[in-house]
Amino acid sequence: MTDVNVFVAFAAGVFSFLSPCVLPLIPSYLSFVSGVSLVEMRNEQTRSRVRWRVVLNSVAFIAGFSLVFVSLGASASLLGGLFLSYRNTIRILGGVFILLVGLYLVGAFKVAALERYLQFELKDKPAGYLGSILVGITFAVAWTPCVGPILGATLALASTAGEVSRGTLLLSSYAAGLGLPFFLSALAINSFLQFSHRLGRYIQVIHVVGGVLLIIVGLLLITDYMTLLNAYALRFTPQWLLQRL
Repeated sequence: MTDVNVFVAFAAGVFSFLSPCVLPLIPSYLSFVSGVSLVEMRNEQTRSRVRWRVVLNSVAFIAGFSLVFVSLGASASLLGGLFLSYRNTIRILGGVFILLVGLYLVGAFKVAALERYLQFELKDKPAGYLGSILVGITFAVAWTPCVGPILGATLALASTAGEVSRGTLLLSSYAAGLGLPFFLSALAINSFLQFSHRLGRYIQVIHVVGGVLLIIVGLLLITDYMTLLNAYALRFTPQWLLQRL
């Protein structure tokens, strides 16, 4: 697996975190999985007391949704491997799908089904860290439609890898891109609340940037220039990193 595809998957995870379906709900998720109210998170007197409770439950939540995404990545690459003789066809179809997702994100067309906000809800969170993991799994399985295309594009990229280990690495990178800012949000919740409020006005711009990135990746896959780009990137990848990819 080359670092170009890993970077694309990680960036897709970050863009998912910054989507209008996820970013505004982060404080609510943190409150729900930790059992700590937003008032306690903001209050200087109680913030330090509940901080690690929020952080540790967020880690369990991240582990839950990462488990689902990594499993999906392994499944997508396994299917791609089973149809290895059709690898070029899979690459082109995957590229077309990623290109369409990119065009959708930049606003070239609309899909009514993806504009609706849909998700399952757990009215009462099961107790403890295992409960937070379960909420993370539920979050991933009930992935909101407007973020689903980005995840779908990442799975399409994984399907072109043809190896389970590569697909697993790609979706691990995606989960890391989504999970890292979530963890940082839990670590500095007060700063995050201020940051997310200011960032809200730029959500559409962020979506467009993510769409442009996916359009480029789709075109590179369709024309098979991604292979050349990956080979070029290998020349600048440290040997110690290559041994781990």
